[in-house]
Amino acid sequence: MRNSEIYRQTRETEIKVRLELDGDGLANINTPIYFFNHMLELFAKHGLFNIEVEATGDVEVDYHHMVEDIGICLGRALNDALGDKTSIKRYNSVFIPMDEALVFASLDISGRPFLVFDIDFPLERIGSFETELVKEFLVGFVNNGKLTLHVKLISGENTHHIIEALFKSFGRALSGAVEKDPRIKGVPSTKGLI
Repeated sequence: MRNSEIYRQTRETEIKVRLELDGDGLANINTPIYFFNHMLELFAKHGLFNIEVEATGDVEVDYHHMVEDIGICLGRALNDALGDKTSIKRYNSVFIPMDEALVFASLDISGRPFLVFDIDFPLERIGSFETELVKEFLVGFVNNGKLTLHVKLISGENTHHIIEALFKSFGRALSGAVEKDPRIKGVPSTKGLI
């Protein structure tokens, strides 16, 4: 089974994450940021990952530390669960609609962290959640998961729909990239290393 557990404690947050790559899309997310919980549930469901997240921290200051640290922990869990990356498909690209919103996600489990974030949100907040934190989550995830990710807004007016399509497309794209193909011998790289 390709899974990992990560525990991270700082002066700002305490995060426990469990990630199972070959799951059923089950999520048990327990943070005080309810909108973000919902987005992580969507990521798990549409990526077919089993994810558990327990998080506490200084949300009375703002949500930034917790959202970023969860991204860091999930990225580390991904990298750990992938092991030597033998036989993974490595690449995947997905378009996901959510009503009027359409988001494109393309990724490469490259070992070279890079994020291209081509999305502007119409609103700065959804309830108490600052929409700029979506990018901070992805930066933490990408840097610690050691993957290249491009996300692009094709169309959309409703900020909630855009963010929901983003998390679904990221989940689906990642699911396809971590999938194993028995035809791939070793790692999918002419270098012999990812």
